[in-house]
Amino acid sequence: MRLLRYDSVLLRRSFNSQGYALPFPIFYITPMHWMPFAMVRIAAFYIAGVGLGIGTSVLPEKETSALLFVLFSLSYFPVYFLTRKSRNIKVASGCIGLIAIACAGLAQVRWQTAAYEKGNDFTPTEIKAYVVKLTSPPEEKSKSWKRVGVVTQVSGRSGWTTAESGINLYFQKSDGAEHLDYGDHVLIVGAPQEIEPPYNPGEFDFKKHNANKHIFLQHRPDSGKWTLAAKSSERGFLFYAQRMRKLCVGVFKRYIPDGQEQGILMALVLGVTDGLDSEVLSAYAASGAMHVLAVSGMHVSILYGILLFAFKPIRKSPASEWSIAVICLLLLWMYAFITGLSPSVLRAVTMFSFVAVARPLGRNTNIYNTLAASAFILLLYDPWLILSVGFQLSYLAVWGIVYLQRPLNNLWAAPNAVLHWAWQITTVSIAAQWATVAISIYYFHQFPTYFLLANLVVIPASTVVLVGGIVLLVISPVTAIAAPLGTILQWCTQYMDEALFLTERLPGSLWQPIYLDGVGAVALFLLLLSLVLLFQYRRFGFVITTVLAAVTLSATTWWQWHQQSHHTWIVYRIPGHHASDWISGGQSWLHADSLDATRIRFTIDPAHLQEQVKSVKRLPLEEPKPHGLQFISFGGKVFVWIGSPDYQLPARLPVDAVIVSNNALNSLAPLKQCIDSALVVLDASNYKSRVARLAKQATARMPVYAVRDRGALVLRW
Repeated sequence: MRLLRYDSVLLRRSFNSQGYALPFPIFYITPMHWMPFAMVRIAAFYIAGVGLGIGTSVLPEKETSALLFVLFSLSYFPVYFLTRKSRNIKVASGCIGLIAIACAGLAQVRWQTAAYEKGNDFTPTEIKAYVVKLTSPPEEKSKSWKRVGVVTQVSGRSGWTTAESGINLYFQKSDGAEHLDYGDHVLIVGAPQEIEPPYNPGEFDFKKHNANKHIFLQHRPDSGKWTLAAKSSERGFLFYAQRMRKLCVGVFKRYIPDGQEQGILMALVLGVTDGLDSEVLSAYAASGAMHVLAVSGMHVSILYGILLFAFKPIRKSPASEWSIAVICLLLLWMYAFITGLSPSVLRAVTMFSFVAVARPLGRNTNIYNTLAASAFILLLYDPWLILSVGFQLSYLAVWGIVYLQRPLNNLWAAPNAVLHWAWQITTVSIAAQWATVAISIYYFHQFPTYFLLANLVVIPASTVVLVGGIVLLVISPVTAIAAPLGTILQWCTQYMDEALFLTERLPGSLWQPIYLDGVGAVALFLLLLSLVLLFQYRRFGFVITTVLAAVTLSATTWWQWHQQSHHTWIVYRIPGHHASDWISGGQSWLHADSLDATRIRFTIDPAHLQEQVKSVKRLPLEEPKPHGLQFISFGGKVFVWIGSPDYQLPARLPVDAVIVSNNALNSLAPLKQCIDSALVVLDASNYKSRVARLAKQATARMPVYAVRDRGALVLRW
C-alpha cells in the first residue's frame, strides 16, 4: 500500500493482486494523540463553563465561582510539580487546570450578568425621559428606521440617574433618524417597554434573542418626542468604520442603479440587508445560498484565499511568509473596517487572523488549536456569542471543511482542470453541509435539496461579485472606469440571481417544514460524525455510537409522530384578533378573523411546525348562528364561539368550552344560568378592562382563561 500523509489524515492507496490501483482510496484519520490539542481542551472546558453559567441559575454566584477559579488555579502548580514524573497520576494536574478554565468561564458569565442587572436597575414604566447613545448604523424597516443604542441616563421619580441597558429604537421614517451618527446621544421623552416574551407555541423568542445581545428594552418614539442631545464625542474606530460603510453604500447606489441587484451587491460586499425583498430571500433560502447574503466566514475565506494566491510567487523564505501574513492581516481588517466592523465580520476576521499568524509557524501549529484559540478569544470578550447562530454555523462549517474536505477531494482524481475545480467546490459544500446540517435544521426547519448544484454557481459568482465590488469601491472616484465596472457587476449579480431563481423553481427544491428538537439535532450530528469516524477508523466502538445515535434520532421522530395522534386545541394570543386552532393527525382547522400574511407567518406557522401540521383548512368565520352562536365539535368535545353581543344561550347548553371574542360578553351570569360547567376563554380581541372584570367572576365550575394576560391556551387530550 502507498501511504500519503497530510496533517492528521492518512490516505491509503490500495492495489489489487495484479498491481493496479483500486478506483478509490481508503482513507481514515490516524489515531490523534490528545497532547497536541491543548488549545482545543482549553476552549472546550471554557465553553462548558460558559454554558453552565448561561443555562443554569443554581450554580455558584459570581464571588463563589471566582473563588473556585482562584483555588483550582493555585492548586494546579503544586500538583503539576508533584506528579510530573509519574505517568499514571500526572493527568491529575491537567484535570485541575481544565476545571479552573471551566470555573473561569462560569465566573465570566456570572460577573457580566451582575453588571447588566445593575445597569437595568430601574422600572421602565416609571421613566419620563431617557438618554440613549446610538451604537449601530440605521437599518431600514417597512415603516421605520431601526437604531440600536444604550440607555445611559433615565429620568424617573427621583430625578436623573445613570443606567446601562441596550434598547431597540424604531423611529418614524419622516423623522430623519437615519442621519444620526454612531455615538450620538438622543434625548427621548416617554417610557420604553421591556421586550415581551413569546406568547404562542413555537413562536420565536425575540426577548431571549435580544437578551443574548444585552438588549432588554424597545421603544417607538413619537414624532417631536425626541431630539439630538449631543453629537458623538468618541471618534473611535467604530465611528469612522460606520462612516466609511455609509460612504460605500453611497458608491453602490451611484453605480448600481437597479434596486434588486443593488441590494444583493450591498448585502454580499458590505452586509447591508435593507434592500432585500422577500422574493430574493426565498430564492436564496430554497437554493441553500443564504450564507452569501450575510458577510461572514465564507467572504473572508474567499478574500484570504485570493490574497494567498496573489502572494504565492514571493513565498520563498520565512521572512516573506511573515510579510505576507502582516499584509493579509492589514487587508482583512481593512475589509472589516469598510463593513462597519459588524459582529459577524469581526468574528470571521478574528478567526482568519489566527490562521494567518499561524501559517508562517508551519509545522509548529495545528489548525484545530488555531480555530480553538480564536473562539476562546472571542468568547473571553463576549461569552454570549456561544448562543449566536452565526458563531455556531461559522465554526462548525470551518471545522467540517478542515476535517473532511481534503479526504473527500482525494476520493477522485479529476481528469481536467474544470472538473477538478467543480469537484473541489462540491467537496467543500459537502463538508460544510455535513458539519452544519443538524444545527441548520434545528434553527431553520428546512433543507435545500439542490445545495450542491446551487453552490457550483454561487461560489464562483459571489467571488467575482465580492472582489469586483471591493475594486469598485477603490476606483469609485474614477467614473470612467467605475461606471462600466458597475454595469458588469450588475450583469454578474443578475446571472447569479437567475440561476438561483431557476434552482428554486425545480421540483422539491426546499424540503420543509422539518421539525427537529434539541435532542434530535444532537443525535443527528452524532450520527453523521459517527458514520465518518466508522468509515475512517473501522472500529467497533463507532458502530455502537452510530447505532445509539440512530436509535435516539428514531425515538425523537417517533415521539413527534405519536403526538399527531393526540387532539390539540390552541387559542392564539394575537392582540386585537381572534384565532383558534383544532389540530389532529397533521390536519389543522383554523378559525380566525382577517389576519395578514405576516401575522400568520410569525404566530400561527411556528405552532403548525411544532405540531407537524401538513394541511390547513380555514373554518368559515360567519355571523354566529343560530342564536348568535357558532358551534364546533372536535375530538369528542363541543366548543361554542360567541363573537357578537347579540347572542341567545339555549337552556342547559352541553358544551366543554366557550370562546369569547370582540367584547361580546359583559358578565358571566348568563353563562352560569345556561351552562353547568365549562372553560371560558377570553381571546386577545377583548378589551383589557373587560377581561379583568370577567376574570373576577370566575368560579370553580366556570374557570376563566385570559389569553391577553397568560398567553396562548394549549390543551391536548
